[in-house]
Amino acid sequence: MIAKLVLVVVLAYLIGSIPFGLIIGRLRGNIDVSKHGSGKIGATNVMRTVGTKAGAVTLLLDLGKALAAVMLAKLIVGSDVLVVGGISVNWQVAQVMAGLAAIAGHNWSVFAKFRGGSGVAAFFGTMYALYPPVALFGSEIWAAVAMGSRYMSMGSILGVLATWCLMVPLTIHYGFPPVYLVYGLIASGIVLYQHRGNIRRLRLGMERRLGEIEKTG
Repeated sequence: MIAKLVLVVVLAYLIGSIPFGLIIGRLRGNIDVSKHGSGKIGATNVMRTVGTKAGAVTLLLDLGKALAAVMLAKLIVGSDVLVVGGISVNWQVAQVMAGLAAIAGHNWSVFAKFRGGSGVAAFFGTMYALYPPVALFGSEIWAAVAMGSRYMSMGSILGVLATWCLMVPLTIHYGFPPVYLVYGLIASGIVLYQHRGNIRRLRLGMERRLGEIEKTG
């Protein structure tokens, strides 16, 4: 079981590390997106530096890789259970470990000199594997706020927070696995940490809106 858990974490990190933003940038415009805009390799920076379609493709691929990492964890662990200090470690815990590893891989990719994105697409990808309706709700908030305000960072932050807030009553009243709620809190914290610069710029009124051209010089 321990070997399986180690395999889950390693595979999830490697899958999460696939730098689709860099790949799409190279294929669509021969552009290294890590050297433009925010320097991140997630969908938002790809959208700004390469184009909307390239950004959308990157978003879907980043969502898919995180979802796949979490689903793979369940397949690897199966029905095996490891009891540690009276606590049962099962496939649900393995999914949580895979989710965190996939987000870590996306944000700090071994294939991109430990650079990456902000973790939003990876967060929602893992949530679609764990709680599809909750992930859909959060995604809708993400898209609505981003399109309405034209601040992708604001949409991302509020979408992630809305997702976790909905998980709380579902866990309390409907018996959803508490380990998923803990996962949501940790994963949300990682995403918020990755957006600390965006939060500061939003407070100062300096955050760039969608469609604004990067200023140089």
